[in-house]
Amino acid sequence: MASGFNGFSRLVFLVSLCLSFPPRSRFGALDSQTGRGFKVVVLSEVDQLSKDAQAALRRTMEKYTSSCRLILCCERPSKVIDPVRSRCLGIRVPAPTQTQIVSVLQKISKSERVQLPDELAVRIAVMSKRNLRRAVLMLEACKVQQYPMAPNQVVNIADWERFIASIANDICKEQTPKSLLSVRSKLYELLTNCIPSDLIIKELTRNIMRKCDDQLKIKIAKWAAFYEHRLHLGQKDILHLEAFCAKIMAVYKHWLMEQMNF
Repeated sequence: MASGFNGFSRLVFLVSLCLSFPPRSRFGALDSQTGRGFKVVVLSEVDQLSKDAQAALRRTMEKYTSSCRLILCCERPSKVIDPVRSRCLGIRVPAPTQTQIVSVLQKISKSERVQLPDELAVRIAVMSKRNLRRAVLMLEACKVQQYPMAPNQVVNIADWERFIASIANDICKEQTPKSLLSVRSKLYELLTNCIPSDLIIKELTRNIMRKCDDQLKIKIAKWAAFYEHRLHLGQKDILHLEAFCAKIMAVYKHWLMEQMNF
């Protein structure tokens, strides 16, 4: 199921699938012990469901266990409640390697009858950070930008990534209430464009760490983990994002003053 559904909408859709499933079907899988047919449903991004939605998912799993098998996909199993995890067999699927991503890109290019230079495919795989979906989108953007594609062609990053980089620059450039107000308006814009809050904190932390030494990186990582945890406990994402930016401004300004005194 796509991630466009919200938590309870996905569960309503899941229940409708279970109810519409006939007792026996030549199109479904068969249980080796009972010989009864069952339907296989893949539910993606389970870790993004709220606690109430996960509790409802647990009840759905128990009620339709005889007629349905669920495959739950998530990136952070720690965000899935224990009753749901205890009813599943955990299988860790590692992210694809750069070589595998290059192979997939070449296969897509061949099926679409597009010439993809090997050098460009390698650079796309590196910039995708082992995210296959992102690599495919980068390939499509390169095709739209220029065709035939060149080995030295520029691979553009997403607009939201550039926007987060500009927020990191604002935080490091000026640590004032005026700068914080400007940062808050940019955070609002990211949230209104459906950029996940935890992804915003992750990218902000990565961009800010590029501008400081190892000692400050430890403090930034500590506060990033603190506010990310607060983010998942609370309801208003903007409050925790703004608090994280304000804290990083204070820590960064204190670090700059220490450097000047030294």
